[in-house]
Amino acid sequence: MKFVQLTILALLLFQPMSAYESAFARTDVGTIEIKKIPAARLLASQSDNSYFESNNGLFRPLFRYIQANDIAMTTPVEAAIEPGIMYFYVGSDYADLELNDTDEVTIIELPERTVLSLGVRGGYSAKNFNNAQAQLLTHLSEQDQWIAAGPARAIYWNSPFMPGIFKRSEVHIPVTKSTTEEK
Repeated sequence: MKFVQLTILALLLFQPMSAYESAFARTDVGTIEIKKIPAARLLASQSDNSYFESNNGLFRPLFRYIQANDIAMTTPVEAAIEPGIMYFYVGSDYADLELNDTDEVTIIELPERTVLSLGVRGGYSAKNFNNAQAQLLTHLSEQDQWIAAGPARAIYWNSPFMPGIFKRSEVHIPVTKSTTEEK
């Protein structure tokens, strides 16, 4: 009963977070799927360290940038792991807004991408990322239709204030169709 009460409380407290524009649809927890990520404009903040060593340092420059340019928050936040790069998606309402690079933030235009995605529930930790990445790599090794086309990235849907047990994330591995077919 206590878990149900905590769940309801968390949903009520964090309901405003769902009002943000989403760059694409979430992958359900525990589901592995191939999905297309639409072309997007992103703001990026980079570190020389691993993402999990420096993620707090990556958020601040991005947050300051969107505040200074009066840009609304969107979901999700995307992260490259080695080196650590945090990406904020620029919402569709700001597609024509002129944005300039700064010493701390770079503007990036990404084309449409195809990814193998796994939906995850739990805290945003290296352990959870590594476990999900391992599941995706195993999935890729057990089929011959898709091959990895780049390193895995973390996709984070919730604010840092959401309790870990309620957080939703994904791990994406960019993929391309395999040119070999087994007979």
